[in-house]
Amino acid sequence: MKSKSATHEAVTSSNRIATIDILRALTMVLMIFVNDLWSLKGIPEWLGHVERGVDGIGLADVVFPAFLFIVGLSLPYAINNRRKKGDTEWQLVQHVLLRTVALLIMGVFLVNGETYNAAATGMPKMYWNPMICIAFILIWNTYPDTMKKYIPVVLRSIAMITLIILAIIYRGGQEGNIHRFSTSWWGILGLIGWAYLVSATLTVIAKNNFWIILGGWIFFCIVSMAGKAHLIPREVMTIIPSAISGGTLTGLTMGGVLTTMIFQFFVNKNENLKMTLALTGFSALLIVLSVITRPYWGLAKLGATPAWLYLCSAFTILAFITIYWIADIGKKAKWFDLIKPAGTATILCYLVPYLVYGIRNFLHISLPEVLRTGSVGLLKTFLFAMLCVSITGLLIRFGVRMKL
Repeated sequence: MKSKSATHEAVTSSNRIATIDILRALTMVLMIFVNDLWSLKGIPEWLGHVERGVDGIGLADVVFPAFLFIVGLSLPYAINNRRKKGDTEWQLVQHVLLRTVALLIMGVFLVNGETYNAAATGMPKMYWNPMICIAFILIWNTYPDTMKKYIPVVLRSIAMITLIILAIIYRGGQEGNIHRFSTSWWGILGLIGWAYLVSATLTVIAKNNFWIILGGWIFFCIVSMAGKAHLIPREVMTIIPSAISGGTLTGLTMGGVLTTMIFQFFVNKNENLKMTLALTGFSALLIVLSVITRPYWGLAKLGATPAWLYLCSAFTILAFITIYWIADIGKKAKWFDLIKPAGTATILCYLVPYLVYGIRNFLHISLPEVLRTGSVGLLKTFLFAMLCVSITGLLIRFGVRMKL
């Protein structure tokens, strides 16, 4: 890298590239796909999650870290765009805080649905996820300016009251160990929320300074290793959410921010080949770090190990480079139009499967075993993922646009 001032000037571009949305869309399709594997049998083990305590990863174990990394990839663009529109630093921080709260709320409600006890709550389980997802959409939907102003207020109020009532009546767990609405863990969206909070705040503070971002990434990588080496006091690990204190998840997101900074530095100078070499070199370094750290703490998603952090970051960077050359340099972004809604309305797309499952349960639809087994089952699950993307696109056309 050149001087600090040169770096600052080079990375302030806020021009969007198609690659990030496409990579996010592909990741979301994969997330829906692997999240539906539970409904199948007779499929290869490497497609699913590796069990806790096992050294290794499956396809499902690389999807979530890719999503976290992509959150980081988009941060410099999103923050610079808001600055161009006139947002002050305090307004940027407010936006980060509000978005974090939204992700935490959604994450916690979805998590509580996993241990829902219908008998103790007094409401069939099949209603929980559809009701909370509809409430999420009503609260965070962007309503058209042509709509009468009182309508969004009424809809959001009804949705918030619904969530409050559901949280009050909720009972979870098994008979003899019933618990109320709680944060047993934050859920996927909640974990993303905590990692986003730290990474976005640091990106705002950095003001496009490469060295601050690099230092932030190194810091959380060190925290990840120190945590696994039991060098961080238990009190710290208890007080601070694990997505932050563990270092690994925030390290993934900060890795995405760092990658975009490197990417912008070269691309703004029209040096795509140098960019490719630099990011390929960064990926190689990450793979080496994964190999070095794996003997100490293993390679595992459920253990959130440093080797998992480094290897999945490398995979995502290589995917990012590949798609960039296809979509932005090769002008083939239209190849991915079929899955575009998953990249531009990602949270909405994430919620759609819960709605589809709810409708299926309500209608008591059960697929025959042949459609849930082996390669036929995998095709069914892929088509299910594409159905969810199509429904997302349809909802967008009808004016449903969640904005956090």
